[in-house]
Amino acid sequence: MIRSFKFPKRVSFRTRLFMVMIGMLIIAGLMILGTTTIQYESQRENYHLGRLARKESQIQRHIAYLVQKHNLMNQPPQVWEQYSTDFEKINSIHSVQYSLFTLDGRPLFIYHSSLEIIANNYELNDTLLDKIITSKQGSYIEHYPSELDNFHASYKILKDTSNTPYAILFFPYFEDVSISENELNTFIENLYRIYILLLVGVILIAYFLSKFVTRSLDTIKVRMGKMRLEKKNEKIHLNNATREIDSLVNSYNKMIDDLAESAEKLAKTERQQAWQEMARQVAHEIKNPLTPMRLTIQSFQHQYDPNGPDNKKKLNDFSTLLIQQIDTMSEVAEAFSNFATLPKPKMKDCDLVEVTQMAVNIFDQEHIVFSSDQAHSYHNLDRTQWIRVITNLVQNALQSVPKGRTPQIGVQLTTEPNQTLLSIMDNGNGIPKEIEDKVFEPKFTTKTSGMGLGLGIVKNIIKSHEGTIRYVSKKGKGTTFIIALPRS
Repeated sequence: MIRSFKFPKRVSFRTRLFMVMIGMLIIAGLMILGTTTIQYESQRENYHLGRLARKESQIQRHIAYLVQKHNLMNQPPQVWEQYSTDFEKINSIHSVQYSLFTLDGRPLFIYHSSLEIIANNYELNDTLLDKIITSKQGSYIEHYPSELDNFHASYKILKDTSNTPYAILFFPYFEDVSISENELNTFIENLYRIYILLLVGVILIAYFLSKFVTRSLDTIKVRMGKMRLEKKNEKIHLNNATREIDSLVNSYNKMIDDLAESAEKLAKTERQQAWQEMARQVAHEIKNPLTPMRLTIQSFQHQYDPNGPDNKKKLNDFSTLLIQQIDTMSEVAEAFSNFATLPKPKMKDCDLVEVTQMAVNIFDQEHIVFSSDQAHSYHNLDRTQWIRVITNLVQNALQSVPKGRTPQIGVQLTTEPNQTLLSIMDNGNGIPKEIEDKVFEPKFTTKTSGMGLGLGIVKNIIKSHEGTIRYVSKKGKGTTFIIALPRS
């Protein structure tokens, strides 16, 4: 037996309000705690680095004094060792430990306990020397954190008054981590106590506040759940409501009045939209045959020669095309009068090459080139609707070419074993990527005139012929519409 799965109920506004108030307090506490910790660590580090710099500066000045006093510049280590007593007094005077090295890393004076960072018989290795030499202003500090304290190893290139380096000063500085951590832990403990008291207070306040606020909202929720568009809805009247709730009730009551008025307008608008949509479709279907009719007449006037040998054939073709377009408008008018759909296709076996060329001949032949790989290609189609497809696509192709550019329109029929392909190519501006998905939508158009129904109707006609239509477009270079019709 299969049991139906029930989704959990949504969290109520009362619970959300309660959780938000507690969450805000917790987030604020974590932010204050994190900010305080970061600021404390930054101040502690700045304090110790400043103290290290002051100590190092004092030692540097004392060493510079002794070097100048004993004229030790450019002297070998043996000469420096004669004054080791004076350099050793620096430890007791400044209460520090330090060491001096030559510029190539050899020890001059070693006055500190053994450290892991100084190896190879207290000589500075090449890697460390590279870091010291390439450091900014010849000062390099390495940090070595540990559980008990933080050790800072400071290396400084000593220079004389003419900015000539003569030695490297090593100064170890130890900071006691345990003291700063104890201070930080004490501060955090006090902050925890304060926030526990605040949390208890906020829980009580949030509980009673959420209960008071949601009492009136429950009444509004019940009434809104019973509201319907098709019936008369009751208004809400509350006693001793807060200003916010009273404002919400007044808005609800006004919405009831507006809903009744909107329901009446909606019914009227829907009827108007239905007739407007039908009018748009009919206007487009009637306008669509008028364009080729006008072009046919203009072309006939331009090309007709009263003394021509084939006048009878030209008159017959001219009359046939006009009659077909008139029949199309008659079918539209009949469909509109019966409030039915647009004309359904009347499928007959037709020569696709002949019908397509007839539709292309309506337009200016100077800008349009028609070609076919077969002299005849018979398909089951609606002759009138197929002419409508061709004229619509060719007209769109001509209109896509910007002013100042000579139109070059190509109409090509290609026969394949299972289908026939019709390609209509232009050298227009192309279709922008942002509207590629909307090209075949009804009412969509990029033109300043028209109703945007052309390509939508073209797609429907091709679909009724069990065919497909797609396009390939390059911005600024043109677009190619490709129609595929199955071969029976």
